[in-house]
Amino acid sequence: MAAFKIVLQILFLLDALALIGLVLLQMSEHASMGGAFGSGMAGTVFGRDVTKDPKKLATGVLGGAFLVLGLLLAVL
Repeated sequence: MAAFKIVLQILFLLDALALIGLVLLQMSEHASMGGAFGSGMAGTVFGRDVTKDPKKLATGVLGGAFLVLGLLLAVL
């Protein structure tokens, strides 16, 4: 059981680092002064198209995995 918890902790750490990197990568696209006012918007009124922005999908998947791993580690 201890080895399983260590594996979950390692996966949790890797997921957290990947999530941080992905969010920082997305933030750099709108880091200019015009991005604060929406001039760099490439999406529509309802948000970006996932097929054109796979980083949004990856962020959701990594965020979901982060939550599940966190809950599993809290229970164990």
